Amino acid sequence: MVDYHASNSQASSGGPAVYMDPREQENDWDRDLLLDPAWEKQQRKTFTAWCNSHLRKAGTQIENIEEDFRDGLKLMLLLEVISGERLPKPERGKMRVHKINNVNKALDYIASKGVKLVSIGAEEIVDGNAKMTLGMIWTIILRFAIQDISVEETSAKEGLLLWCQRKTAPYKNVNVQNFHISWKDGLAFNALIHRHRPELIDYDKLRKDDPLTNLNNAFEVAEKYLDIPKMMDAEDIVGTLRPDEKAIMTYVSCFYHAFSGAQKAETAANRICKVLAVNQENEHLMEDYEKLASDLLDWIRRTIPWLENRAPEKTMAEMQQKLEDFRGYRRVHKPPKVQEKCQLEINFNTLQTKLRLSNRPAFMPSEGRMVSDINGSWHNLEGAEKGYEEWMLNEIRRLERLDHLAEKFRQKATIHESWTDGKEAMLTQKDYETASLSEVKALLRKHEAFESDLAAHQDRVEQIAAIAQELNELDYYDSPSVNSRCQKICEQWDALGSLTQSRRESLERTEKQLESIDELYLEYAKRAAPFNNWMEGAMEDLQDMFIVHNIEEIQGLITAHEQFKSTLPEANKEREAIQAIQAEVQKIAQYNGIKLSGGNPYTTITPKTIDNKWDKVEQLVPQRDQALQEELAKQQSNDHLRRKFATQANIVGPWIQTKMEEIGRISIEMNGTLEDQLVNLREYEQSIIEYKPNIDQLEGDHQLIQEALIFDNKYTAYTMEHLRVGWEQLLTTIARTINEIENQILTRDAKGISQEQLHEYRTSFNHFDKKGNSGGTKKWTRLDHSGGLMAEEFKACLISLGYDVENNKTGDAEFARIMGIVDPNNSGVVTFQAFIDFMSRETTDTDTADQVIASFKILAADKNFIMAEELRRELPPDQAEYCIARMAPYSGPDAKPGALDYMSFSTALYGESDL
Repeated sequence: MVDYHASNSQASSGGPAVYMDPREQENDWDRDLLLDPAWEKQQRKTFTAWCNSHLRKAGTQIENIEEDFRDGLKLMLLLEVISGERLPKPERGKMRVHKINNVNKALDYIASKGVKLVSIGAEEIVDGNAKMTLGMIWTIILRFAIQDISVEETSAKEGLLLWCQRKTAPYKNVNVQNFHISWKDGLAFNALIHRHRPELIDYDKLRKDDPLTNLNNAFEVAEKYLDIPKMMDAEDIVGTLRPDEKAIMTYVSCFYHAFSGAQKAETAANRICKVLAVNQENEHLMEDYEKLASDLLDWIRRTIPWLENRAPEKTMAEMQQKLEDFRGYRRVHKPPKVQEKCQLEINFNTLQTKLRLSNRPAFMPSEGRMVSDINGSWHNLEGAEKGYEEWMLNEIRRLERLDHLAEKFRQKATIHESWTDGKEAMLTQKDYETASLSEVKALLRKHEAFESDLAAHQDRVEQIAAIAQELNELDYYDSPSVNSRCQKICEQWDALGSLTQSRRESLERTEKQLESIDELYLEYAKRAAPFNNWMEGAMEDLQDMFIVHNIEEIQGLITAHEQFKSTLPEANKEREAIQAIQAEVQKIAQYNGIKLSGGNPYTTITPKTIDNKWDKVEQLVPQRDQALQEELAKQQSNDHLRRKFATQANIVGPWIQTKMEEIGRISIEMNGTLEDQLVNLREYEQSIIEYKPNIDQLEGDHQLIQEALIFDNKYTAYTMEHLRVGWEQLLTTIARTINEIENQILTRDAKGISQEQLHEYRTSFNHFDKKGNSGGTKKWTRLDHSGGLMAEEFKACLISLGYDVENNKTGDAEFARIMGIVDPNNSGVVTFQAFIDFMSRETTDTDTADQVIASFKILAADKNFIMAEELRRELPPDQAEYCIARMAPYSGPDAKPGALDYMSFSTALYGESDL
């Protein structure tokens, strides 16, 4: 066997082959002698197919690998085909020695390629030793098919494995780690083909669990389209636990060489394309240079005539536009051309460099398009630019001088025209014909100021004429319009002078005429003002809204009005005298042709105003007479209503007071039993109610008084509100007194208090009630009896009854406890009923919450709760339902559905104070 790896690594470095230790080689060969028969079968088939793939190029093939190589002839032919070299001439004899010599020539040639054959001799080959023959063919395959494979500094087996891994990496279910079981499912073979020729295989349809289909598909495609013969059977690979590594490597190497040949062709095509691309790029650069140069020269030829144009412009604006166009040329149009010129030179130099580097002849542009030609044209362009710019600046300076002078003329003319605008209309207006004296005087002062201003503008007019003359001498292009404007200004100036003099004369004449009218105006104003004030005061008094409350007041107003009427004839004479003054003014104005547009400057009171107000006064006098008479009748009617109400009120008021005092005496005296008192009080109440029609009659009279808006009544001290409150308090007092007697009866019966005890309590209460109110009286109250005791009064009452509530710490605490019982709302007043309740508690036995709870517990059969059925069974129906509606559900540990809490209900009946 051959130590391929050692020989390959040494050969790749250019030195002699390095061989394995003979003992290691022998052991390796012995292992090969013990090959699995399946492996031997795979090698035989694979090596035979590999040899035939080369021998067919020489028009022959082998059938039996150990028999057909025995004479050495086809072995030598195989080596010549795969190496491309001629071997020594073989011997054609049939004898054994001839065959051995031929085989030795082949083995010597193999050895000359740096491969040392170990344990392989010509005799074994000639004798047809299958193991030795397969080993020799494997050595040839390693040397001529696998050794030259190199991928990233790895060669032979490792290089071939790395190439397979790189090519199959993107494919799912493919993981090439060796040359045996990694290829068993056939997907790796298909992946190699699909990577280089994807149109031959639909890889996505292959399944990893169908290796036979996968292997056969790869073998058939490789043989049909890639000219790689079928070197193995799919069944042999699938049926072997571990396929033969040498067979797999041999077959895979065919794929490498098949695809590497295509890669070499692609590399050659790329080289040609690269050369052609360089040539095409150079030609494109030449064409671009020619076009760019031609365009640039054309632009220069078009631009120079424009820059040499020296036609002057008439106006500064037109010349400025020329300069702006030139600046636009410099900013916009020229910079791209400068860039094009620079790019042209860069492209020219780049093209020459590329041609020189690619061994091409230098580029020679068309005639007139050399870089030097373009530079010459560009120099001429810049010279034309410089001359054009200098000419424009000189022309602008010249026009600037003319424009300055013309602008000065326009400014002065505009100022003058602005000043004269409206002056002719002002001088020709007749405003003084309708003006007052003061306005005419003001117009005269204003006219004098205008005359001063007119004289000051004389210098400006002269300056305008001088500038116009200078522009004519300098041959200004717009001289006709300047002359026309100057002539108009001069003519207007002469007209203003004439109009100024005429207006002064008119103003002075009108002033004298108005002075006489002004004196009459002043006299009119002095007399009209006080007369107007008198009329306004009269109208205000005649229209004044008066409010009177009695007959005396209205009679006073009537007397004052009669006195006013007696002054009217004298006032009318004054009015006629004032109107005569105004008539005199109109007569003077009409005689002198003066239009009096304004009114009297000293007053705003016109004759028409005076007449209108006088007419108004004459209309208001009879209206005032009628209003005063109507008010007199109204006050007489109101006085009747007051007397009628007062008569009845003076009867009802004392009656109510008397009844209130009687009720007080009844409640204090307490004659007879409580029942007798109750009967007497109810009879007394009925007699009071029967008096109600008198109150109703008063209400009707009071309504009439309110409708008449009468707010006082000197005939009585009683008001309806006073009487109404007294009546309501009378009814309330008798009802409360009856209620007190009823409550006393209830308390007596419920608490077992005797009539004598109640009498004693009442006597004590009334005694201190009287004492507390002795300081004053109240209207509509029982005589010195308020029906309640203040805190100090109640304290004195308790002391009289024997309670220890003196002013000390213990007494104060006891009094505070008692006040909390009798006055729980802290109102500060203890009623007689509260006093009776307290005294009955103190002296009688009463039911408590605990007693009620104990009673409910008996009804509930000693349970802590009670059922609704038990309440309905033991209590009257209305009281049973009353308890059921108010008892809360029982929530104790022994609760049953429908159970009711009688304990909380009982405590609630007596309030928290009884808990």
